[in-house]
Amino acid sequence: MTNSNFLITVIGPTAIGKTALSIALAQHFGCEIISCDSRQFYKEMKIGTAVPTDEELKAAPHHFIQNKSIFESYSVGDFEREAILKLDELFKKNNIQIMVGGSGLYVDAILKGFDDFPDIDPKIREQIKTEFDLNGLNYLQNKLKELDPIYFEKISIENPQTLQNPQRMMRFVEVCIGAEKPYSSFLNQKKIKRNFVPIIIGLEAEREIMYDRINQRVDFMMQEGLLEEVKKLYPNKQLNALQTVGYRELFDYFDKKISLDFAIEEIKKNTRRFAKRQLTWFKRTENVMWFNFKTDVNEITTFIQSKTEK
Repeated sequence: MTNSNFLITVIGPTAIGKTALSIALAQHFGCEIISCDSRQFYKEMKIGTAVPTDEELKAAPHHFIQNKSIFESYSVGDFEREAILKLDELFKKNNIQIMVGGSGLYVDAILKGFDDFPDIDPKIREQIKTEFDLNGLNYLQNKLKELDPIYFEKISIENPQTLQNPQRMMRFVEVCIGAEKPYSSFLNQKKIKRNFVPIIIGLEAEREIMYDRINQRVDFMMQEGLLEEVKKLYPNKQLNALQTVGYRELFDYFDKKISLDFAIEEIKKNTRRFAKRQLTWFKRTENVMWFNFKTDVNEITTFIQSKTEK
C-alpha cells in the first residue's frame, strides 16, 4: 500500500527564513509544525535561540518550542520518541505535516531513525570527564583514534569540527570503552520504516547575504534584551543546554574575560561558522529540493503539491 502521509521538512542554515516559510506552508496546507531546533526546546532561552515570536506561534500550531527546562536532561533519542508519537497523532487529522529546524542530527533522527546504543555505566563517563579535564581534547581525540580508527577517520574527513566538540567526543569514547566495541559498530544497524514520505525543502542564499542576515539578527537580539537574558542564566552557565553560541560569549563577558563589543563580534563570527557547518551537513542530505530564500512561497507549494498528488 502506498504511504499517503507526507512530512514537509524545511532545512537550512540559521537566519535563512525557515520559520516564515514553515508558517506559510502550514497555513496553506492547514497543518501543524514540529520544531526540531535543539536550541529552542528550552523555555529559559528565548531571545538567543530566535524562538518564533508570539504572533508567529499564533499563526500556526507549533510543537517542541520551549517545552523543556535547561535543568532537564533531554537527548536526541528522547526527541525522536516524542516527536514520532506527536506526528502519529497529527497525521490522523491531516496527511500533510511540517517539520522545521536547523539541527541536522535531530532532523535525521526523525527521517532516518536513531541508532541504538547500549547503556553505559555513568562511572565510565566520570572517568573520561576527569581525563578530559586533566589532558584536554587531545586525550579524547587520541583515545577515539585508538579505539575506533574507522570512525575517527570518517569524521576527520566528513565532519572535522566534531573532533573539537568535547561532548560528542566524550560520548564516542564512553561507548567504545563501556561497550568494548567501536562506536561505529552501532551505526546504521536498523532500517527504520516511517509512516510518512519526507519532502525535504532546503533554503539557501549566497554566503555574503547569509552572513549579513546573521549579523543583523545578532544586533536585533541584543536590542531585544539578550544581555539581560544571559545575565539571568549566568549562575547556571555550566549546564549543557547553555553551551551554545550567543550564551557562551556573553558568559565570558560577565566573567570579565572580554569586552561587550568583542563578545558581540564573537557571537556573529561563531554564528557564521555554525551556519557554515549546518550547510555542510544539509548538503550531504539526500533528496533535498533547494530553493533560494527569496523564492515565492507559491512556487514551493506547487512543487510540494506535485509530490503529494502523484
